[in-house]
Amino acid sequence: MRNTTLLFLIKETNGTISDICLAMKKRGFGTGRWNGVGGKLGEGESIMDAVVRETKEEIDVVPKNIQKIAELTFTFANNPDWNQVVHTYFCEEWEGTPTESEEMAPAWFAVSDIPFDKMWPDDIFWLPKALAGEKIKASFTFGDNDVILDQKVESLSSESSDPS
Repeated sequence: MRNTTLLFLIKETNGTISDICLAMKKRGFGTGRWNGVGGKLGEGESIMDAVVRETKEEIDVVPKNIQKIAELTFTFANNPDWNQVVHTYFCEEWEGTPTESEEMAPAWFAVSDIPFDKMWPDDIFWLPKALAGEKIKASFTFGDNDVILDQKVESLSSESSDPS
């Protein structure tokens, strides 16, 4: 099972997350879906180095003060090469302006207007909890046509604030 990264830029209003930056995937795995930014680790690369590199490559932003919010395990029943553990982060501070690349086209959404119908089908089960401040540990098994065959979503207690 390979490690991958996922990061969402967020904005807060009065201590509550009000807006989230999603990016439309233009090519490769997940094409045509809104998602955060991220991807596979390079040879010998740490998870944190990968999340920073992928964010810079995909939307030309350097994230600062990254907070881990979830650890998501994805199993693909008919394509085990896609199995992965996704280390997932929110980021409220960054350098640069989210900019379209060959791979991703970023856009800001109010939390109340997140286009879950144009995202991976698992997002509806864990992302609202994370946006509400919960730390998440979850697993999903996908079958054909990205149908969720099995899922488990746990909200971690405040004492164990690190989902890893």
